[in-house]
Amino acid sequence: MTLLNSYTPCLAAPVQSVRALILDWAGTTVDFGSLAPVRTLQKVFEEFGVIITEQEARQDMGLAKRDHIASLLRSPRIAAEWTRRQGRAASNEQVDELYGLFVPLQLQTIAEFSMLIPGVADAVARARTRGVKIGSTTGYNRAILNVLLKESARRGYRPDCSASPEDAGAGRPQPFMIFHLMRQLGVYPPAAIVKVGDTVADIEEGLNAGVWSVGISGTGNMIGLSPADFDALTAHERGCRVAAARDQLAAAGAHYVIESLATIDMVLDDIELRLRQKSN
Repeated sequence: MTLLNSYTPCLAAPVQSVRALILDWAGTTVDFGSLAPVRTLQKVFEEFGVIITEQEARQDMGLAKRDHIASLLRSPRIAAEWTRRQGRAASNEQVDELYGLFVPLQLQTIAEFSMLIPGVADAVARARTRGVKIGSTTGYNRAILNVLLKESARRGYRPDCSASPEDAGAGRPQPFMIFHLMRQLGVYPPAAIVKVGDTVADIEEGLNAGVWSVGISGTGNMIGLSPADFDALTAHERGCRVAAARDQLAAAGAHYVIESLATIDMVLDDIELRLRQKSN
């Protein structure tokens, strides 16, 4: 593990330890491969006769889901196919219509995609022993987030507080969900906070908030495989895919990239070493 981004969050006040982890959901803490939103987005567009590929659905993963749908409709291929099928370009009202279909469909299936990623519960428990508070942000709305909170609690993962785009007034890559959680957790300065996620939008959210940004390369959107399919890869295939994901997250500005949240400890150790060096 090495520091990838030389920019250090501003030390507006003396701090020598990490005080909060802000964790993403699908692909980071639950839903290995971030499968739930992809499958639902594909079903929603199919209702209108438009087939979107998994790669297209994953392109802007991490955004608030209405924003994600709007972004898909701006894609030249999808926009052209939508116009061919519907007879006109998609309007804001149709974005709302698609989003209105997305929410109940995702609510129907989210529980089955809420299994904790291996090592997450233990990693969070270890972070708590260091005095670290746990928050979460998501691209899902509050109703879907509440289902995830209930299901993950049954499996041993309970963040101290959570934020959805509607709670904060905007989703990723804007920083407002993190700011919302900073107030709820009572944690400051940004240099004491670490944001962890598996998408470019997660990294940008953290950077825009002025906190440490850590990418997840092995369990989330960049790989996009179920645990069984990931395990079925040869060692060479797995290494190539993880390396490609790492490069994408690093290019987005991640301070660190790790394969899984299970190995967050070494990142926290390194950050705290840097904080102590900077404050001395």
